[in-house]
Amino acid sequence: MTAEQWPSAGVRGPRVVALGGGHGLAATLGALRHVCSALTAVVTVADDGGSSGRLRHELGALPPGDLRMALSALCDDSEWGLTWRDVLQHRFSSSGPLNGHALGNLLIVALWDLLGDEVSGLDWVGRLLGARGRVLPMAAVPLDIEARVRMNGTEQERVVRGQSRVAVTSGNISSVRLIPEEPPAHPEAVRAVREAEWVVLGPGSWYTSVIPHLLVPELARALAETDARRAVTLNLSAQAGETEGMSAADHLHTLVEHAPDLRIDVVLADPAAVDDIDGLLAAARGLGARVLLRQVRAGDGTPRHDPLRLAAAYRDAFDDVLGDVGEATGPS
Repeated sequence: MTAEQWPSAGVRGPRVVALGGGHGLAATLGALRHVCSALTAVVTVADDGGSSGRLRHELGALPPGDLRMALSALCDDSEWGLTWRDVLQHRFSSSGPLNGHALGNLLIVALWDLLGDEVSGLDWVGRLLGARGRVLPMAAVPLDIEARVRMNGTEQERVVRGQSRVAVTSGNISSVRLIPEEPPAHPEAVRAVREAEWVVLGPGSWYTSVIPHLLVPELARALAETDARRAVTLNLSAQAGETEGMSAADHLHTLVEHAPDLRIDVVLADPAAVDDIDGLLAAARGLGARVLLRQVRAGDGTPRHDPLRLAAAYRDAFDDVLGDVGEATGPS
C-alpha cells in the first residue's frame, strides 16, 4: 500500500504534537501525517556538528538541521512538494566553504535574518513545501548537551559536551543536562503542548533528541500539566555509543530519572525490539502507562520504522485499541 492509498490520509484526527529531532522525529512525522492533519513538531535545537553547527557558530542562530528535516518529512506529496523537499535536503559538495552545507539550512537562516523571527521563517518554508503540519523550535536559544559518562567496567565518570560528541560516546551515559541549564522554551512550543490532544515522544536518539525536551523547565511543566494524553515510541534497536546495552525498560527508567513528574498513557514498542516484556510492563506501569505492541519495523530488515505500520499503531493508540499484551497494564 502506498502513502497515496492510505485510507485515513486527510482525515482530521486529534491535535498531535510530536517531540524529538533528527531521523527519529522524521519517522514519527512521516507516520502521523497519515493519521491527523492538526500536527505540530517541536524540535531540539542542540545540534553542534556539520552544516548546522557551522551556521550556529558563525551566525549565532538556532541550528537549523533538525528543523529542516522535520519540515521535509511534512512536505506535500505533490510533485511541487517533493521537489522542494529535495531542494531543501540538497547538500553541496565542493572544495570550498559551501562543502557539506544543506541548501535548506541556508534558506532557513536567511529567512530568520530577513524576518527576525524563527517561527515565521519556518512557517514560510512550510508554505513553500505545502507542509502538512507546523514545525517549531523547542527553545528560544541554541543549546548544548552535556553528559556524564561512566567508563565501561569502571565507576569512573567523565563529562562529554556537545550533541555530536555525546551521540557517539563510548561508555554508559548516566545523565544529561542542558547548557544553559534552564533555557527559555519557545512560547509557541509551550502553547502547542498545552493545546494538544496527544503528545508523542520518541523514537530517536534518546539522550540527545528525546530527553532534552524534559529539561526545558517551561516545556516540562507544560508536558506535566497538559490535558493531552502522552505516548512514548521506543526505538527499534540500541544506538551505538549513546544507548548501547540499554533495554526497553531502561529507556523508560531514564525518562523518570530526568523528569520524575512525567506521566505517560501509552508506550508503543515493536515486539522484536523488546528483550524483557515483564521488565517493560513494570517500567511502563511506573509511568502510569499501558503497553501497545505492534510490528512497526520496515520489512527490509533495517532498524527503521515503516511509516504506514507506525501510522496504524498510532491510530490504535489514539483509538484506545490496546490488546496485544493481555492485561495491558501488566501482571499485578
